[in-house]
Amino acid sequence: MQAFMVERYGDKDGMRAREIPTPQVGADDVLVRIHAASVNPLDLKLRDGDFKAVLPYRLPFVLGNDLAGVVTQVGPAVTRFAVGDEVYARPDKDRIGTFAELIAVRQDDVAAKPSALTMAEAASLPLVALTSWQALVERAHVQPGQKVLVHAGSGGVGTIAIQLAKQLGAHVATTASTTKVELVRELGADVVVDYRKQDFETVLDGYDVVLDTLGGETLRKSLRVLKPGGQVISIAGPPDAALARELGASAVLRLAMSALSFGTRRRAARRGVTYSFLFMQADGGQLSELTPLIDAGHIRPVVDRVFPFGQTLEAMEYVEKGRAKAGKVVVTMT
Repeated sequence: MQAFMVERYGDKDGMRAREIPTPQVGADDVLVRIHAASVNPLDLKLRDGDFKAVLPYRLPFVLGNDLAGVVTQVGPAVTRFAVGDEVYARPDKDRIGTFAELIAVRQDDVAAKPSALTMAEAASLPLVALTSWQALVERAHVQPGQKVLVHAGSGGVGTIAIQLAKQLGAHVATTASTTKVELVRELGADVVVDYRKQDFETVLDGYDVVLDTLGGETLRKSLRVLKPGGQVISIAGPPDAALARELGASAVLRLAMSALSFGTRRRAARRGVTYSFLFMQADGGQLSELTPLIDAGHIRPVVDRVFPFGQTLEAMEYVEKGRAKAGKVVVTMT
């Protein structure tokens, strides 16, 4: 089968298409013929080796973290799926590889595809939808009436997080550029801060939760818009020791990660708020909980552009250069 593989870390020149064997199917696996996969910033970081200290993939490896497709084979222990089922998934971090024609995925990481969506639309969702769910539902426990700030509302995570927060009953603010203001309002944002014209720190105050997708100065300012007891959950800031424990890192690496986030955690503590880093985990059960919201139209995917499978490298370059206007970039195999 054809697959796009990282042969060496560094940049786009270390990745190319190759012919590789069909994946082996374990007892608890489903083999999926991939119809569509989406490109995430995470793919670029993995390609460049940014996470090789904590995610030491053995080169060469197939890249890709989202999929939608059809089950073509099931392992003997599989009970939830059958050949012919349409599914979508974010494979476990140890078994990525969706820029390929086929992939073997544990059944617990897979969910039935939302019937209302095309394969391309479904493939745009797993990673960003799970990130939003794990940040807002699992970690923040967002309640009706709480105030939630989602940064970069027109991005892949932002477009879904805004919609999910509204479904949870939150008052939602977001940041966006001038040309994206109308889009994020349509997605449900109650307050939109045009970052080209305003500093969100001077406009917003008293928030319960901030979902930080940008890091850096945005993260530092986010600490100041929270009310006492509030929390910043970041997917772009410095990692913490909790992440190292989740990834099974050594004691030395746990200390190093804790040191990276020490300054941020100290600033948060001084303001009576908390900071944590989120590294999304694969979870088919959570995707299944999101599916009814998607089929009912309460959460809709935002797809910027679709590339054919043969142009996967071009799709990654499109994302890397910031050409996507809103939402996700998808690659289709058929």
